[in-house]
Amino acid sequence: MGKELDPSHVRRAFRAAIKGAEGVDPAEWTPRELRHSFVSLLSDSGVPLEEISRLVGHSGTAVTEEVYRKQIRPVIQTGAVAMDGIFKADPKP
Repeated sequence: MGKELDPSHVRRAFRAAIKGAEGVDPAEWTPRELRHSFVSLLSDSGVPLEEISRLVGHSGTAVTEEVYRKQIRPVIQTGAVAMDGIFKADPKP
């Protein structure tokens, strides 16, 4: 196994990697923001919470739901919309 990475070295390397990205201020970004963006994009694309949890390395959905609550809201909203459709009152007379 390799040696544990020093967080300040990781941040420095990350910021150097995104330095040339248009519209991005490297001082405002860390790998953590990238991870949150990853979760948001997956959620917005309708990827199931279980899959998102697996992709970010969580053993279940509880931690994902707690840590990324704001980012996964669209998945929850999608589920609520689906349930509304399932239990929609039939307007038959």
